[in-house]
Formats: sequence, structure tokens, C-alpha cells
Amino acid sequence: MTTADTILKQKFEELFRNHFTGLCYFAQKYLGDMDSSKDIVHAVFVKIWENRHEFEFEKPAKSYLFTSVYNRSMNFIRDHKKFADAEDFDAHAASLETGEFYDSMEVAELEGRIKQAIAKLPEKCREVFELNRFEGKKYAEIAAHLNISIKTVENQMSKALKVMREELKDYLYIFILFILKNNDFM
Repeated sequence: MTTADTILKQKFEELFRNHFTGLCYFAQKYLGDMDSSKDIVHAVFVKIWENRHEFEFEKPAKSYLFTSVYNRSMNFIRDHKKFADAEDFDAHAASLETGEFYDSMEVAELEGRIKQAIAKLPEKCREVFELNRFEGKKYAEIAAHLNISIKTVENQMSKALKVMREELKDYLYIFILFILKNNDFM
């Protein structure tokens, strides 16, 4: 493998790592099925890999990726007749022009990053965080449920929030808007 091929491979892998999860959640919003969503995202990345010598890795690829996944999702829906009639499909496709597409794109990317950040938490820390944030349990309830002290719960939550802040620092603005618009992100 030449140096140029090695560099292309590294750039492709970085692009894949940075966007795969968010793209899958984005496609899932349209398809309602994670397996089909992953297939579509994989197809987009396969196409990029096949055309890697022409693909401009130095340019921001986010819009290209999300548009490609959106288009493939719409084709998938059309081909599998998930909409009752063409009018529904046209109305859904028109979301590209209304700005809903970009809202969905940002939310899907954020959801993916949140899930990645949560996955990086140590097991006990993640469990405490999820019980508090997603199940609405108070610290005392978590302590009783896990048979640990309230102080341990406080420490685990402090660790979790520190990791989440660090992992999501680039998404703070989107995260705040997302929280204000929609509280059911997990």
C-alpha cells in the first residue's frame, strides 16, 4: 500500500468513526428500523470508499453525508412502499426544504454522540447516570436500588457529568436547543 493510499484509508476511517453513529440515528428517524438504517449508512460509506480517489476528504463532509443518507432513506421508503400514497411521500420529502432536515440531522448527530459518550462511562457510573437521567430516580432511590451509599451515587454522577461535558463540549449549543425542544432523546 502506498503512502497516499494509507492516508486515504486513515481519512476514510476518521470520517467513518466521526459520523457513522449519528448517521444511523438520522436514518432511523425516517425508517424506524436500525438494521435498515445501518445498511443505508454502510452503503453511503461503501460508495465513498469506491470513489475515495475522487472524494475530497479535506472539505467538510457532514452535509454531503447526511444528504446522501437522507436520499437513500427516501429511496428505501419509496421502494418498500412504507407510505400509503405518493402525496405522503412528497410531503415527507419536502422536509428538506423546510429546514426539518437540518434539525433532524443535528439531533441525530447529537443523539449518536450522547450514546457514544454514555458508552465511554465505566459500568457503575453509566448505570447510576442512566437511572438518574433516563429513569428519573433520585439519588436516594439509586443508592437503595444498587445497594450503595448516597455519597457513592453523588461521586458517580459527578464523574459521569464530567465525562459527558468533556465528550459533548462541541455540541453544547445543539444540546441546549435539543433539550429545550424535546426531552425524550433516549
